[in-house]
Amino acid sequence: MQKRVITVLMVLAGASLGISSLPLGWEMIGQQQNAWLNNNVTNSLIGALIFYLFSLLVTNMISTGIQKIEKWLSGFSLTYLLFGVIGTILGLIMGVIVSIPFYNWEVPFVNSIVPFMLMIIFGYFGFQVGVTRIEEWKKLFAPRGKKNEQQSQQLLDRKVEDPFHKYKILDTSVIIDGRIYDIAQTGFIEGTLLIPNFVLYELQYIADSGDSLKRVRGRRGLDILNSLQKEDGIAVEMYDGDFENISEVDSKLLKLAKLLDGIVVTNDYNLNKVAEFQNVPILNINQLANAVKPVVIPGESMEVMIIKAGTERQQGVAYLDDGTMVVVEEGMHYMNERLRVIVTSALQTAAGRMIFAKPAHAGRGLDNQNSEK
Repeated sequence: MQKRVITVLMVLAGASLGISSLPLGWEMIGQQQNAWLNNNVTNSLIGALIFYLFSLLVTNMISTGIQKIEKWLSGFSLTYLLFGVIGTILGLIMGVIVSIPFYNWEVPFVNSIVPFMLMIIFGYFGFQVGVTRIEEWKKLFAPRGKKNEQQSQQLLDRKVEDPFHKYKILDTSVIIDGRIYDIAQTGFIEGTLLIPNFVLYELQYIADSGDSLKRVRGRRGLDILNSLQKEDGIAVEMYDGDFENISEVDSKLLKLAKLLDGIVVTNDYNLNKVAEFQNVPILNINQLANAVKPVVIPGESMEVMIIKAGTERQQGVAYLDDGTMVVVEEGMHYMNERLRVIVTSALQTAAGRMIFAKPAHAGRGLDNQNSEK
């Protein structure tokens, strides 16, 4: 569609230039009196045809240039662009006003080059004033009723150049997981949650999958996004840009995090390792969950439900409410029963924490035997 629009615009430009310029060409070759050639219809058709053929050569280059400009502009916020444009316009107007006296001078350089240079200089300074004083512009145009609100937010506002990770970029796995919604509600995640379009497209693809399990997970992820967006205390933004030269979503996330100086929020172990290698900051939900699990020490007792056999002989396996695995010695004899156990040791692994325990009565039996001896 973009290439068609470029072609149409070039054809229209060619038709216009043909009407205005071809009469001079006919005059140069002595055909200005030829009514078949020197008329608006013929001139416009010839100009349109020439520019159509020219568009076949340059349309791809123009389209690529436009896409690069769009990708570059997508890295800036709407507020930054808006106040930058306003500042540039005001600077150009000031440059035109200051340049008026120079147009009346008879010196060739002064009446042509100097006004042009002044407009460039004032336009540049106007742009800088617009983008570096965004908060002051907001206060200037904000309604008086929001004065107190602006003052309360002043301590939280940070300049663009400050070394602060504002954006928390969510990947597909952490959205489907759903715990990010609960964590964001608590206020422990500072800054703005950023959902890239390519992550949203992947969620939509999963939600439309023929596999019922994948379809349920994709729809759950979309529901989590809608819930995040409806929460008043959670700042959520969309990123419309894309990296067409990169096919994998994980690689796009890391590229975006480098571009925006953001932090990737995930529970993907492999993505975590790749991000560490590329020096991209990561917040891993699984690591957070493991960190806030209650700490157990040897000798503590707890009651668990043995639900399956362990990998070693006579072992039984149980799970705590937070998903922590408890391996019980001789626990296979108490399958599907609630059993009080004594913690013997705990092991922290990449997948989470494992607790090793033994039946409480087994310890008492050994103690009784020792006392009898």
